[in-house]
Amino acid sequence: MLALMQLEHCTWPEVEQYLARATGVLIPIGSTEQHGPTALIGTDAICAQSITEAVGNAQDVMVAPPIPVGLAEHHMAFAGSMTLRKETLIAVIEDYTASLYRHGFRRFYFINGHGGNIGILNSTLKDLAARQSTPGAAYTFVNWWAGPRTKKLRDAWYGAAEGLHATPSEIAVTQFARPHAMKPARRLDPAPTSRSIGTAENYRATYPDGRMGSDPSLATPEAGRELIASAVTDIAEHYREFVG
Repeated sequence: MLALMQLEHCTWPEVEQYLARATGVLIPIGSTEQHGPTALIGTDAICAQSITEAVGNAQDVMVAPPIPVGLAEHHMAFAGSMTLRKETLIAVIEDYTASLYRHGFRRFYFINGHGGNIGILNSTLKDLAARQSTPGAAYTFVNWWAGPRTKKLRDAWYGAAEGLHATPSEIAVTQFARPHAMKPARRLDPAPTSRSIGTAENYRATYPDGRMGSDPSLATPEAGRELIASAVTDIAEHYREFVG
């Protein structure tokens, strides 16, 4: 198995050696926000980072430091949640890629763990691709949970109990990736299934414990291992197409 290449664990000569043979870089991006009463606040960031590292290891691609905080204003009525302003997240994405571009990276591949980041990633990466200041660069992102193999597992295992937030699939990934932080599983009352979000206060009133239609008690570390493996297969296939 190839050694995982994490940018922060490399020396600068090692990065130069990598750039002599490849220009792709994987960038995990997630969120730090509540995930119900039994799951980790860092769920989205942990999912993005652990799956990105697994893809990097499988494909021999450099992995950049994660962006662990995203857009999560609607979760701010729950203790511990953090959010960036839209303009801040845009600036972070721009500065991450601009820094790496200066050294010779040209294929920027974000692996996203948070639904609230999707709109900003779409618009910001399209804007970066249209600029004349970074010739030869290409940008894209994927949501780790959305590949065909991964979606098939989620649908088969959880069905409607997957819900929309604090899902058993994402919790299973964290249970496998961070077993030391795993919380005891317990049955909870059924969670509201409305798609309404609104303000942080409205969200807390609509979803009192933070979940949106999900049953986290279905999560297991064994399922997390299989979900990571399926996500790696889905994403690696897409990455190879992206870099040509």
